[in-house]
Amino acid sequence: MRTDKVLVIARREYLSRIKTKGFWIGTVLLPLLMLALTVLPGLLLSRIKGTLRVAVVDETGRIGAPLRARLLKEPPAQEGPARDRSPEASTIQVELVPRSGTVEEQRALLDRRIVAEEVDAWVWISAAGLDKRSDRHHGEVEYHGESVSNFMTQEILEDAISDVVREWRLTANGFDAARVAELSRGVSLETTRVTASGSQAQTGMAGFFFAYFLFFLLYMVLMIYGQQVMSGVLEEKTSRIVEVIIATVRPLELMTGKLLGICLVALTQLAIWLGTAFVLTLPGLVTAAAFLPQVSLSLVLHFLGFFVLGFLMYATYYAALGAAFNDIKEAQQAASSAAFLFVPVVLFMFPTINDPDSPLATAASLFPPFTPMLMVLRVAVKSPPAWQLALGYALSAAFVAFMVWVCGKIYRTGILMYGKKPTLRELLRWVRYA
Repeated sequence: MRTDKVLVIARREYLSRIKTKGFWIGTVLLPLLMLALTVLPGLLLSRIKGTLRVAVVDETGRIGAPLRARLLKEPPAQEGPARDRSPEASTIQVELVPRSGTVEEQRALLDRRIVAEEVDAWVWISAAGLDKRSDRHHGEVEYHGESVSNFMTQEILEDAISDVVREWRLTANGFDAARVAELSRGVSLETTRVTASGSQAQTGMAGFFFAYFLFFLLYMVLMIYGQQVMSGVLEEKTSRIVEVIIATVRPLELMTGKLLGICLVALTQLAIWLGTAFVLTLPGLVTAAAFLPQVSLSLVLHFLGFFVLGFLMYATYYAALGAAFNDIKEAQQAASSAAFLFVPVVLFMFPTINDPDSPLATAASLFPPFTPMLMVLRVAVKSPPAWQLALGYALSAAFVAFMVWVCGKIYRTGILMYGKKPTLRELLRWVRYA
């Protein structure tokens, strides 16, 4: 293989893609899209200030008034522990409705009030319902509303009713509700990650989301740029440009140069994203340093190393598909088979984050098609032993060499083949005789 030819092709692929508007638009829009999908829903939910008008029928005569006082942030009518109430609690307006007539008649009247939009929902509290035992050993309170999908508001209402009922039961049995609440307070774990370079306070969720982010960043980039390799090869083949190119370079040199050039494009985009994220979070490092995940140089190097191996592993497969087929629809149908390799990786993600040293996580991370993503995940959570890292690199490199050998033979033959869609038997024949 002539290195100078490979470098020329790689340079052409890199510059032709890095100068396009699509590259820069994708570089800007993709982080914005990810930010919108992760942050915007929570931000919108936190801004919801709608009011729920609830009519409450309290057969016990002991729950309704304290419930309204609690939801309206008024002092409770009975003694009980003081609680910090969230601002969202003020979105529920309680109307106490006296018990009157038969149960069926009053329920029908409340339903008509909902239809007439006088109230949004009604709640029926009965002694029998509070004493009812379910599988979770909870009492039951009936909730009827025009909409029952307002789960956030229902949760606030349910918590308030539970608190009031709990305090009432304790007081009725001669206990000091405030004292019981104080003695039954829970505890939280203050987590600290211990590494060879020192200890750092870090919440479990921070470590989880950091590992989750790295995993899906690698997953997404491999998928996107693998498809770009396939599309680029197929475009050259259908336009017959490749017939001119291979007059001066060998098919394997062409494939290798294309893979290296597009890999550099992907690395450039990753560097822009990660550099921008670092700059944007820099002003908050002073106050949040104790809670941010520790990003070591070894993690960055392992991320880049496994990214390159993963890219070459999957991109060679996509290049072979682009060379073997004649139009984009046929190639995309065949490329869907690559998704079956990504699905098990996603399934192994959560067990690996929870216990990175388990036999399942270790075995899966040493299976070459899964190694690039799962080994990065393990390094982000807890660095595996050095021998496992070395074995992961060796197995991945060997698998890349195998993929280059197999796909190179398909590429060499398929790049000049036109006509019908090749069968699996024909692809195997190309590998055997090319």
